[in-house]
Amino acid sequence: MKDLSFWNGKRVFLTGHTGFKGTWMSRILVTNGAILTGYSLEAPTDPNLFSLAGLEGKMTSVIGDIRDLESMKKAFDEADPEIVIHMAAQPIVRDSYKDPRYTYETNVMGTVNILECVRASKNVKSFLNVTTDKVYQNNEWVWGYRENEPLDGFDPYSNSKSCSELVTHSYKNSFFMTEDAPAISTARAGNVIGGGDFANDRIIPDCVRAAMGTKEIVVRNPYSTRPYQHVFEPVFAYLMIAKAQYEDKSLQGWYNVGPDDCDCVCTGDIVDMFVKNWEGVRRVDKTEANAPHEANFLKLDSSKLKKTFGWTPVWHIDEAIARVVEWTRVYEAGGDIPAIMDKQINDYISKG
Repeated sequence: MKDLSFWNGKRVFLTGHTGFKGTWMSRILVTNGAILTGYSLEAPTDPNLFSLAGLEGKMTSVIGDIRDLESMKKAFDEADPEIVIHMAAQPIVRDSYKDPRYTYETNVMGTVNILECVRASKNVKSFLNVTTDKVYQNNEWVWGYRENEPLDGFDPYSNSKSCSELVTHSYKNSFFMTEDAPAISTARAGNVIGGGDFANDRIIPDCVRAAMGTKEIVVRNPYSTRPYQHVFEPVFAYLMIAKAQYEDKSLQGWYNVGPDDCDCVCTGDIVDMFVKNWEGVRRVDKTEANAPHEANFLKLDSSKLKKTFGWTPVWHIDEAIARVVEWTRVYEAGGDIPAIMDKQINDYISKG
């Protein structure tokens, strides 16, 4: 499952390459010989993983807005990709409340635009749209959502990603049903953690900032449960799906990419694990009055992915937290970030 020789020489177009997940995927692809073109806005944080990852000169990085079809199509046509992975998005729930229009324009029309590029291409064989576990109508029940559950995210971020799913389904049914059409899939992943995430309003980056600064981790929703997983779990699953449907179109579809039940833990427990790995920091619970709505319980059923591909998670949550700390210690010391990235990638592959 972790054999990456397939990617050597493959032309890949990746949107969102400057983001957290996009940078890890870019590092994996370029070190395995892919001819990679990324299209994205500038990295959304300062500092950011993309500028630390040693990717300059190893890929084509195009800075552009996925809402701008003309600009993206120019980069797309120049890349002439065989495989397209769409990860660009406005990904923060609380930011979607602040600017819902931008969120919908990016997450819905951005999806339309990349699918228009695919539709006009003669050489794309595999397209994967990366969405989120939050696409489902969340009933706050204790069992995991399956791929055939209703799509209806609550907040503007979640709902816009539900719309992105529906756009993809419509394009598949309307334009990609012929024998020579590209394979089309979506992947719905849970909350990811890993070294190099500097985003706002995410619990592990908040932990890292506290460890390197105030030593006080403020937790808004200590009892909210999410399907946490190390960033490698979905990234390697995305690569697996894109490769599999490239080789066998019958494997296209809609896939959950979530952790095992043991890794669906509450936010307070995640923080406690981090505190155990980083001496001197402490957890402080502060519930906000009139905070925007966020789901309290959410879990995925990834049985379809496991049955179809024999996929299983490799690093459970305790290992994932330890790897965040390992990466951050190197960053804090001003160490070699590409080297620690490659070490962790190789550690993951060797265990899987």
